[in-house]
Amino acid sequence: MLYFVPTPIGNLLDISFHALELLKTCEVLICEDTRVGKSLIRLLNEKYSCDISPKMFLSLHSHNEAEFLAKVQSLGADFFDKNIIYISDAGMPAISDPGVFLIRLAYELGFEFEVLPGANAALVALVASGFCEKEFIFLGFLRTKGKERQKDIERALSYPFAAVIYEAPDRVLSLVKSFAELESEREIFVMKEISKKFETKFKNSAKNLVNELEKSNLKGEFVLVLAPKKDELFFQNSLTQSDILALDIPLKTKSKLLSKMSGKNAKEIYNELLSKIG
Repeated sequence: MLYFVPTPIGNLLDISFHALELLKTCEVLICEDTRVGKSLIRLLNEKYSCDISPKMFLSLHSHNEAEFLAKVQSLGADFFDKNIIYISDAGMPAISDPGVFLIRLAYELGFEFEVLPGANAALVALVASGFCEKEFIFLGFLRTKGKERQKDIERALSYPFAAVIYEAPDRVLSLVKSFAELESEREIFVMKEISKKFETKFKNSAKNLVNELEKSNLKGEFVLVLAPKKDELFFQNSLTQSDILALDIPLKTKSKLLSKMSGKNAKEIYNELLSKIG
């Protein structure tokens, strides 16, 4: 039987009793990084005075899927009859972490699997933000370069429900600055180092949050939650500001459309666009 087991995202106490009991029976531990996996097992054995001792450790991440499949095939058809557990480095497997490949493989080969509930940074931050009454969207990591990143940023601001984003420490400030440039008053919640010793929460308008983050230590892991966009109709395939700028239409029309999207004064937008042309 194959199990997908969430692991602590900072505090060892977050491991569930169910997870510990399964880990004690584990014959094969598939890890995002075997070094991290072995370290976690050592810490759990020390913390809970238990004997978790897999006979085999295998690595599976986004860059070695073909190699992993070849390895599994070489181990024989009865490989998945063993007690097998998959863990990512921290948190819930397959949520902005490896694991999806293995789930798809399970369906393809027809073997059973079970996913345990457990620690997840996105849900912790979402609840702590106070922004979610019913619906939310999880965006994971936005694309990191050029026009594609700009489109992701604009799209994230367009949703009429809370949007959850993961971001690297070296990009979190620039991301909030980008949000502030487009919607300076949009409320944003940021949570750093969830469940760890230096867990920190920030909640402010985008423009004020920039000032807070500039004065803060930005080392660690970050989750951002954008407050829902208010008083806007939402369409699944709606245009972004980049799409409108690319349209071959009169400048005044562009300005009015952009004003509707951003809430900014249409005349100010028109003058900005005009200055860029000049």
